[in-house]
Amino acid sequence: MNQWPLPRVLAHRCGGTLAPENTLIGLEFAVAHRCYGVEFDVMLSGSGTPILIHDETLDRTTTGFGRVCDTPDAALLGLDAGAWHSGRFAGERVPLFADAIRRCRALAIAANVEIKPAEGFELATGRVAAAVAAAGWAGADRLPLLSSFSVTALAAAAEAAPHLPRAILFDALAPDWLEQVRALGAVGVVCNAKRLDAATAAAVKQHGFGLAVYTENDPLRARQLFDFGVDSVITDRPDLVTTAS
Repeated sequence: MNQWPLPRVLAHRCGGTLAPENTLIGLEFAVAHRCYGVEFDVMLSGSGTPILIHDETLDRTTTGFGRVCDTPDAALLGLDAGAWHSGRFAGERVPLFADAIRRCRALAIAANVEIKPAEGFELATGRVAAAVAAAGWAGADRLPLLSSFSVTALAAAAEAAPHLPRAILFDALAPDWLEQVRALGAVGVVCNAKRLDAATAAAVKQHGFGLAVYTENDPLRARQLFDFGVDSVITDRPDLVTTAS
């Protein structure tokens, strides 16, 4: 089985709740709290460019409005993506995926890249995100993990960059999880921490696959999850959960 490419603690959406989500400043905050692994979301803009953002609409985390997939780069990349969090982050921009890769490599941060396609863009998002990831991490000692709830997007990613490790995202582990993982040539699964018990974790590990969970902010529960055999915990509070690792 391929080696699991991630450290034990990952800051959710770059910096957890410590900084505006899916921003380059979030990466700095993760490192400032001795967290050298991050998770973030990649979606295509209206120009077909992979960017870091979670929602299919701009409204919650930027000064823009409307659907990400309808917004061209010229409009999207000038939006403020930090002020919603607090005034100290006003002026932070929506990052290009390529820029986030460069910052991760400069800071020696491992990355779980969640491929987050807008509805109807599963194939394109998987293909483009994987191609940009492959180019950006070319020659790196540690490759990123590509993950998604969309099996279609992951299959497109596998075709575009078969050497990059992949994981399937679940809420609760599906009854046919093993068949899905094997069909995609994935190295593991990522599932909801609240839906994971010791027996399920043991089943994943007994088959030799990696296991990550989202989004656990309680250090005591995180320690229990590690005791279950979980490889990586994604958290909004890397300042707290790193102490449990």
